[in-house]
This record gives sequence, structure tokens and C-alpha cells, in this order.
Amino acid sequence: MLIFTGDESDQLIHEVFAAGARSYIVKSETVQHLVAAIRALGQHKHYFTTRTSEVVFARYLDGASGAGKPKTEGLTPREREVVQLVGEGKSNKEAGALLGISIKTVESHRAATMRKLRLDTFADLVRYAIRNKIIAA
Repeated sequence: MLIFTGDESDQLIHEVFAAGARSYIVKSETVQHLVAAIRALGQHKHYFTTRTSEVVFARYLDGASGAGKPKTEGLTPREREVVQLVGEGKSNKEAGALLGISIKTVESHRAATMRKLRLDTFADLVRYAIRNKIIAA
């Protein structure tokens, strides 16, 4: 998969590769990289421009040191249940009723989970749940 975009945000580059892309080229790089990228992809290889390599390698180094990497271990079974239920579209009230806990407790588990995983939005939490097979896509 080859993606062209004008947005060069580091987070977008990571999301594109996490979604299964094999190459990423921003519009400003297309002239010098397009043919080489197509050839590489034709041979089932990844193709990285200098900018993409820098972003991906920086994340790798952060991961090796433990910085900037979401912690996937450390969720309690209850936090995992809450993530599953809200990720499946249940409201906090519905999740609480199913688990036999209050709405406030559901909110506390959800907030603790997002803090532990360093997630900022509900959408990030749902993406985490899908990628970690807590819920089906």
C-alpha cells in the first residue's frame, strides 16, 4: 500500500504503518521517491523515505528504552472488562449494570486504563482494544 498525503505528522506515520501500510511518502517527496517505492512494493518490500525512516526509528529507540511506548501489561481484569464493554459501544451505565458496579467505578476504571496506556481520547481506547484483540473490529 502506498499513501500520499500532505500531512507529515509523526503520529499519522505510525498509524499508517500500524494499519498495514508498507510505504509512506508525503507529497513533497513524490518526485524523487515514487518510482523507487513502486519497485520496492512490487517486490513485496517496505519503502522508507528519509523522513519516514527517522520517525519510525525514533519510535523504535523510544520503545527500546521504554519511553513513549504504551504499557500493555498492568491492566487489571476489571479494567480489561470495562475496556471491552465500552469499546463494544456500551454506555458507562450499561457497563456498570453488566459488571455490578456503579457508573462512577466504570468511569474510574476507564480513566485509570487510559492513564496507564497513555491514551488521550476514547477513539484511542477503542483502537487499542481492537489492536489488542479485546474487541473485534
